[in-house]
Amino acid sequence: MNLLFGNIPTRKSSARFALLLLIVFAPPLQGQKLYSLQTKRMNLVSYDAAASYVLPHVGRCFENAISFHEKLFGYQCEGQIAVLLNDFNDFGNGAAGVVPQNLVSLGMSPISMSFETLPSNERFNWIMNHELVHIVSLDQAAGRDRFFRSIFFGKVSPKHEQPLSMIYSYYTAPRTYSTRWYREGLAVFIETWMAGGLGRALGSYDEMVFRTMVRDSAFFYDPIGLESEGTKVDFQVGANAYLYGTRFMTYLVYTYGPAKFMEWIRRVDGSEAHYAAQFEKVYGRPMDEEWETWIAFEHTWQNMNLDSIRTTSVTPVRPITHQVLGSVSRSILDSSAGVLYAGVNYPGQVAHLAAISLKDGNVRPICEVTGGALYDVTSLAYDPVSSTLFYTTNNNSWRNLESYNLKTGKRGQIMHEGRVGDIVFRPEDRSLWGIRHFNGIATIVRIPPPYNEWKQVHSFPYGKVLFDIDISPDGKNLSGTLTDERGRQQLVEFSIDSLLSGNAVMTSLFDFENSVPASFVYAPRENAMYGTSYFTGVSNVYRYDRATKEMDIVTNSESGFFRPIPYGTDSLIVFAFSGKGFVPSLVANRKQTNVGAITFLGNSTIVRYPELQEWNVGSPARVPFDSLTTFDGAYSPMSHVSLVSAYPMAEGYKDAVAAGWRFNFADRLYLNTIDVDVSYSSHSYLKSDERLHVATRYRGWGWTVTAAYNGADFYDLFGPVKTGRKGYWAKVEKRSTLLFNEPEILESHLSVAGYGGLERLPEAQNIAASFDRMYTISGGIQYKFLRKSLGGVEDEKGTTWYAHVDNRFVRSQVFTLLDGGFDIGIPLPLGHSSIWLRSAAGTSFGGRSDPFANFYFGGFGNNYVDYRDSKRYRETGSFPGLAIDGVGGGNFGKGMVEWVAPPIRFRRFGLPKLYASFIHCSAFLSGIVTNADRSALRASALSAGVQADVRLVAFSSLDATFSVGYAIASESGNRTDEVMASLRIQ
Repeated sequence: MNLLFGNIPTRKSSARFALLLLIVFAPPLQGQKLYSLQTKRMNLVSYDAAASYVLPHVGRCFENAISFHEKLFGYQCEGQIAVLLNDFNDFGNGAAGVVPQNLVSLGMSPISMSFETLPSNERFNWIMNHELVHIVSLDQAAGRDRFFRSIFFGKVSPKHEQPLSMIYSYYTAPRTYSTRWYREGLAVFIETWMAGGLGRALGSYDEMVFRTMVRDSAFFYDPIGLESEGTKVDFQVGANAYLYGTRFMTYLVYTYGPAKFMEWIRRVDGSEAHYAAQFEKVYGRPMDEEWETWIAFEHTWQNMNLDSIRTTSVTPVRPITHQVLGSVSRSILDSSAGVLYAGVNYPGQVAHLAAISLKDGNVRPICEVTGGALYDVTSLAYDPVSSTLFYTTNNNSWRNLESYNLKTGKRGQIMHEGRVGDIVFRPEDRSLWGIRHFNGIATIVRIPPPYNEWKQVHSFPYGKVLFDIDISPDGKNLSGTLTDERGRQQLVEFSIDSLLSGNAVMTSLFDFENSVPASFVYAPRENAMYGTSYFTGVSNVYRYDRATKEMDIVTNSESGFFRPIPYGTDSLIVFAFSGKGFVPSLVANRKQTNVGAITFLGNSTIVRYPELQEWNVGSPARVPFDSLTTFDGAYSPMSHVSLVSAYPMAEGYKDAVAAGWRFNFADRLYLNTIDVDVSYSSHSYLKSDERLHVATRYRGWGWTVTAAYNGADFYDLFGPVKTGRKGYWAKVEKRSTLLFNEPEILESHLSVAGYGGLERLPEAQNIAASFDRMYTISGGIQYKFLRKSLGGVEDEKGTTWYAHVDNRFVRSQVFTLLDGGFDIGIPLPLGHSSIWLRSAAGTSFGGRSDPFANFYFGGFGNNYVDYRDSKRYRETGSFPGLAIDGVGGGNFGKGMVEWVAPPIRFRRFGLPKLYASFIHCSAFLSGIVTNADRSALRASALSAGVQADVRLVAFSSLDATFSVGYAIASESGNRTDEVMASLRIQ
């Protein structure tokens, strides 16, 4: 069969191949237009011209923060720090990195105010203060660091394909090799005092977490256990790094003062490269010992606070269910059914909507919530007439609106990427109301039936954000919490008729100052509203009387109550905080005359060390940004590509060792990268034309262009798998995302490649090539919809499939190979365990006697040291127990049944610089048939095996996986087995 092209004469094939490249991949590689605003120290880049209104403010926040950090750390900013402004998420966030260049990424959207986990003032001021702590603390260099940066032409980014780069990286930027709790803890601590005390080091949520842990006698992690288990299995997962890190830093400053703290975190001449070694040098004792002292201190501190709360009567709590629900959304009470609906997310189960019985406490899953948010899972509303739940998915990106009918079980997406949350239902016109985030602006929107299109009602000016909205029982008023750029929090109310007529005048019901009035809802049978606030330091329920305009406190909680709903005449449904998440409970609806107060560790710290007040950077508005601006215009990434690092490397070619250098080029935003590898093998048994090895790769905007001459690979030095090949080749590939509704993703790829001087097939190391030249046109699509629950180590459920076509032009023939695969995972009742059914099939068109027209299979596929996926037995070309490329054919069918066991996590197994995080085991049974249509050539085989993977962490941030496996295979009555051992560098 001859697809795409007719016969191509050999002498003209190179010219036609070059022409094909121009036809398929024209026009030249281009990217999206970018805009840049620059100062001497900053290169601020944005994707959208619509963001221009906020760029000068972002620039002032940068200059304000970097000036402070330079003074605090004794840091000198060398060159520009790149800042990328984006609107990729519905909630604001930030990220920072320093290797190979300094880069900060900022999300424009308002930050999440759930449970007041992120107390802050204006979002860009807060994020910039925080992220620049990372830049300065990790980039600051001592003499040794500067020396290695000079010989490697910059800071080296660790590359798993060249693992020696990890060693060079440590010598050029050693403080990047630190734990997340260290990096985030110091950033949160400093950010808090830069904002005058408005931050998590003085945050009520943080105090609640540790107070509740002490009350419940919960386990406190040590530094190793925190990273290996604490940030993985708890319902707060990675947020625990912030919680523990901030608390430990605050304790250190409270105990020893800010001078010692800064001596520890500064990287200056004479300091130790590793953060833990520097800690021992400054504080005179190992970090583990001080950590234990802090835990003892924390118990004393929180017992003092608990005693203070208990000086007045503590509100009794009656759990509705004894099942801890982890994170919870706003809940919906169906009084007639005696059911509470909520979005929940806890370890062992993927995020989902649940029906909680008020009668017996049974928690019944309803449907999955894909892309559940960390703390509030989803935004939830309910139409009681049609029994329809409305909820948001993709909550960590651009939110979708979906519905689920409780009567029919029908669910579906009704608005794609509408970016609307905080939804509530208005029965009068059956409309949904919500808050939309776009381009940094919060907008009240109305969504009429059929709910597939939103209507703008009112957009707030930048800095003002409305959230936690509710609609009164008569449908006439809309309430919510309004925050402004100073961090001021108010409970406000709007007339819906006025909003619809274009009049957005609001009434301020109560000013909570810097404490968030959270989840206030209208009572159905009284002229009042109920919500919660940390106004006294502990999250308690408050009642606002709309007639008298008085605010009364209703509870006195030891831990914290959230999301109250009036229930009956004298009770409230609340979610009580526990160390494992939130518990739906009943409390009495009774006015309190007095409640116990707590003492904040952060407040006591600044009282003891008032010099922390000098860390307040003040308003960025005072920065004379116009005079600092050096450029305002278009940004061309390619014109900013430069050498960022170069270093020696080693590679393997056949059985020889090659030594050489790698050169890395990139623009400031890493939108375009170029890697060039040059090495030489001096071994005498290699022919002279095989001793030089050159490879180059360009990546940018979804394009990859690669070329190689006698391609070599570091991992060819270790084990049976050889990817290096004699000859030369070039390839151009374009990858596109056709659907991105995370975790649902559909991608495509198209490539054109040419090979010359071939000895072996490019994809089959043990199969000799029948001709030394080949040209290919390949393409395919791949779909993934995979999920895992909190605490999982890999995907636990879902489906994935692919389809691929490869047209190979050899001599005057065209060989077309088609293959595809389908996998489905089914979770088991045993947490984090699942059964996977995997299948693949393929066929070729052309002369099957030619090696180029066949598929090949065999082996686990792992080298003794590797960087590819540890579980390579799942790949189409693998077949454990047989030799590599041990079975082949012009067509094939393959199936596998795999059981994935729950991981076993280690709280502490190893040393701070090298420890094990978990062990994960799996077992599989697979079968394959090749040449099924030709009995004379037909071959079949069975394989059964097991594999165990141990996750290792070195130098706090380098992940590796040590795998061992065993498989036994049977082919035509012959039994063979295989033992696999591999260390994967990730």
